[in-house]
Amino acid sequence: MFSFRHANSSIQLIDGFIDHIDKGIIIFKEGVFNYLDGNNSSFLDNLRTLSSLETEADIIRRKVENILYTQSLMPQLRGDIMRLLEELDNLIDLAKKNLYQFDVEIPFIPGELHQDMKKLTELAVAACESVLPAARSYFREPDKVKEKLHRAYLFEKEADKLADSIKRRVFRDMPNLKLSEKFHLRYFTLHIETISDAAEKAADLIGIIAIKRNI
Repeated sequence: MFSFRHANSSIQLIDGFIDHIDKGIIIFKEGVFNYLDGNNSSFLDNLRTLSSLETEADIIRRKVENILYTQSLMPQLRGDIMRLLEELDNLIDLAKKNLYQFDVEIPFIPGELHQDMKKLTELAVAACESVLPAARSYFREPDKVKEKLHRAYLFEKEADKLADSIKRRVFRDMPNLKLSEKFHLRYFTLHIETISDAAEKAADLIGIIAIKRNI
């Protein structure tokens, strides 16, 4: 794809950008786990690390965009590449915003829900992690993108099912909770679920633009 001057630097920047997304979603998972386990110091460290990774990812994305425009590189694919970078950037943006909401609102999450919330987080993160290899393939082996996306869809569907199960459990099987607490739990379940939804959206885009490249 990148048979032009600045090819190596462009690919390295994109790989570095994806690396930051990967690290960010892993830190998000650690942050949720630390919050649930009451490890406040580690949770705050996760917040700081995730914020730094998100900022660095934005800087790298702007560098890539600048190269694409100023060097007039791949004009026929530029729009697709920009959209892909934006969708991937949205993954770490959502991770940071959602983790910060735990710090701001301090939701009460009953102990009997901890394992389900951890599992939901794992599924949402797994959906994101499954998208990233496909994104890398788009720039090197677009014909292999499709085979790498099925796991992202699988994890996203499993996350949706578990999120619905958690919400049903909260509203039907936990009468001791206040209605406001139930709403809060639904809200934070949705926070985590939206990350897997964003992964699905990124997967959809990668699949489409890969087909366009192969035509």
